[in-house]
Amino acid sequence: MKFNFRAILVALMSLLCFAYTKAQDFQVQGKVVDSQNTPLESATVYIEKVQDSSLVDYTISDVDGNFSVEGKSDADAINIFISYTGFNTYKKQFSLQEQSNIDLGEVIMKFSTNSLDEVLVKGDRAPVTIKRDTLEFNASSFKTQPDANVEEVLKQLPGVEVDNEGNITVNGKEVSRILVNGKEFFGDDPKIATKNLPKELIDKIQVVDTKTKSEEFTGEEGDSENKTINLTIEEDKNKGYFSRLTAGGGTDERYELSGIANYFKDDLRVSLLGSSNNINSSGFTFDEVYDAMGRSAYSINNTGGGGGITKSDNAGFNFANEWGEKAELNSNYFFNRADNRTATTTNRENILPDRTYFNNSESTSERQNDNHRARVNFEFKPDTLTRISFRPNVNVNKGFSSNNSFTESFKEDGTPINNATTQQNGEVFSTNFSNRFDVTRKFGSKGAFIRLGFNNTNNTSEDDQVYYSSREIYDDAGNLESTEVQDQFIDQDTEEDEYELEFRSRLPLSEKLSLDVNYAYRKRNRNSARLVYDREEGEDDFNSLNDALSNDFESETFDHRPEAGLVYEGEKLRASFSGGLQSVRLKNEDLFTGNSFDNTYNNLFVNSYFRYKLTNTKSIYFNYRNSRNTPSLTQLQPVTNTTNPLNIITGNPNLDPTLEHNIYANFNNYDFKSRSGFYAYLGGTFYNDRVVSLTTTDEDLVRTTTYTNVDGAYNLFAGFSLNKRIKFEDGSSLNPRVGFRTSFNKNIGFTNGVQFNSETLSLTPQLSVRYEIDDLISIDPNYQLTYNNATYSLNTGRDQNFINHNLGLELTTYWPKNFIFGNDISYQHIGNMSPGFKNDFVLWNMSLGYKLLGDDGIVKVKVFDVLDQNISTSRYTGEDFIQDTQQLVLEQYVMFSFTYKFSKFGGKDPNDRRRGRF
Repeated sequence: MKFNFRAILVALMSLLCFAYTKAQDFQVQGKVVDSQNTPLESATVYIEKVQDSSLVDYTISDVDGNFSVEGKSDADAINIFISYTGFNTYKKQFSLQEQSNIDLGEVIMKFSTNSLDEVLVKGDRAPVTIKRDTLEFNASSFKTQPDANVEEVLKQLPGVEVDNEGNITVNGKEVSRILVNGKEFFGDDPKIATKNLPKELIDKIQVVDTKTKSEEFTGEEGDSENKTINLTIEEDKNKGYFSRLTAGGGTDERYELSGIANYFKDDLRVSLLGSSNNINSSGFTFDEVYDAMGRSAYSINNTGGGGGITKSDNAGFNFANEWGEKAELNSNYFFNRADNRTATTTNRENILPDRTYFNNSESTSERQNDNHRARVNFEFKPDTLTRISFRPNVNVNKGFSSNNSFTESFKEDGTPINNATTQQNGEVFSTNFSNRFDVTRKFGSKGAFIRLGFNNTNNTSEDDQVYYSSREIYDDAGNLESTEVQDQFIDQDTEEDEYELEFRSRLPLSEKLSLDVNYAYRKRNRNSARLVYDREEGEDDFNSLNDALSNDFESETFDHRPEAGLVYEGEKLRASFSGGLQSVRLKNEDLFTGNSFDNTYNNLFVNSYFRYKLTNTKSIYFNYRNSRNTPSLTQLQPVTNTTNPLNIITGNPNLDPTLEHNIYANFNNYDFKSRSGFYAYLGGTFYNDRVVSLTTTDEDLVRTTTYTNVDGAYNLFAGFSLNKRIKFEDGSSLNPRVGFRTSFNKNIGFTNGVQFNSETLSLTPQLSVRYEIDDLISIDPNYQLTYNNATYSLNTGRDQNFINHNLGLELTTYWPKNFIFGNDISYQHIGNMSPGFKNDFVLWNMSLGYKLLGDDGIVKVKVFDVLDQNISTSRYTGEDFIQDTQQLVLEQYVMFSFTYKFSKFGGKDPNDRRRGRF
């Protein structure tokens, strides 16, 4: 059957034209002032139809109090509302048949006095409210599907972006936490809340700067570069439950089982969840269309413990409650079992000062890991000025693994140089305990406080490995010259304990200026014992201790950080400048050899930032900070690690801590009049004494790597994003988004005694458009181009210059009634892959669902990788190598599933309305 797309397009345009001929142009303008004739910035102006009180349009007054709303409406009469915190809501009705250009002139807002309840009732329907540090949205003002989750509401909010993987940004700034009535919802994964909570439950959506509980208590400034979304539940619905269960089975023995149940009553909330699947999903973040299958190639390939195919079983619960104003408890527990299988093929080109050689490798692995996580957050307030917090966390892992690999090295002409076959079977058990305890006392009403804190982290790991390798060395003519075998048992135990004492105080010097005095002392102990036992020829057990490959290493760090600074908090400007002395003492001792090292590093450090609000929706931000960071235990250990016989690694106990200088600046703005948001940023990190690899490659191409410090490396980045929402009277909307990001990195290393530089440049423009017709269709095409340029001082003939392309289309239809048809198509092209690697593919995921049981149930058929083309290939350019990798991925399958939802809020089933009972 041949479709006439031109005829379809003409028909769609005709429908739009018909809607617009019915709709009527209107304009409302004016100026909002108080009784003293002072302009009121960020007053909310919104227009509703008189007939059904549905929202027509809205805007925010500018810094001079002026506003203008232009649009189309088929309403005969409209109500105009103006709301502003602390003032009575203004309301006036107009007939568009009689007057379409409405000039309200100066609207004088009246202070609210004892009519607070009345004002709140009238003002609750304002779609957007801007307070000093809070952007608040009225969830019911933004239209979505009747049974939508919170994520679908967020996509409709001005300035809010939600990507394919559920990550959220507000005016370009990342949302790091989702709270429900001010409390965490199932730990720190925002997607569990956004993809599971139903819209019907939510009253307000508040966006604020991310703050710790202590900062909230004292009123300190938060992290303005990360946002927190707080979802408030309507008071009359804050009693009830909602649950969701999904079961599915498909071809190639694929399956998914998942469920979540929530009970809440005022301040009490109890949640349970569980899942099991073998489709590389966590199982907790249900997608409305695709469930646990996901929506894009990238989210599928990058889950499950570093690629491959993962079967996972999960369970958890969350408990939160308050006891009056004095005590609050939030606790949760998660269990995860992951069985992961991988297969990787790698081609690598290695660049030396005088020659180039190649590695080809193939590896497979099977891993099983059990993880238990438990967290408690308890707060106690004996009075209104004192807060005591206790936050212990426990994380326990037990895992088994089996790894096999084969690697061969050869010259440019194909002559073999060496090869290595390895087999590893291991068992690991690790525990992590951490706790934060602090006591805060406020003084007076001007922001003075003292905080004392004690933090500790205690990690242990026991890793037992049975390791076998066979390495073959060839002569210049390619003839086998020698064979080396390692047959060993490796017992590696590590302990890491860190204790920190903190003192922080604030003394107000004036209404806006404060003095901060801080001191932190941190003590860190790291112990690592690595014992290697050889199996003697003809024996079954590993009895011979290999002294050359064994060690018992201790490292101690003593870190003192006295700091003082000034903090300014005004209506427009917030700034802080502080500095101090960081004194780091590093002690290392190898108990096997008796070698030791003890040195102290002093560094004057600075922490500074300022944020200036040009308007309530427009601001600029800048920060600078520096600090010293101690090397990792692997980099410090003076022990030889031969588990990769072609790349032998030895640590350097004489490494200096790295000094980092970090700079960041941004500008962001959201214009409510034009519905457009703009965000631009730039920053970088500059390194002194950076820890880098020092590699020597012998004639047999066996690499020996240790570490050293260098100066001169840096990373730079910049970018911007622009989004705009155009709302049409027929209910459709258009949301174009344009973005650009770039990075430039300079890395330094050493190979065969020669220092080299590598520089990489990346330029990535992005374009996407989302078009929606309410209750009918959603179309979201997107395109991303990445230009890559890499240069190498070792061999300029190996410089890289290539372009990657990513093209995608998301198409979801809601017609006919009760049907949901989803298509997610992505095309990826990698511009410069090695021969033998497929460099492009199309991944098409499809879902067809049918709602039944009054929208409580939905049956679906889902197809992953419709065209059966899914691959995972990547190119990585390092300081002295170029590497192409291909991994095992999930392949095509078809799955049938059934999902059932049952809910009851405030004594009512939210789906009863759709069944016609009301």
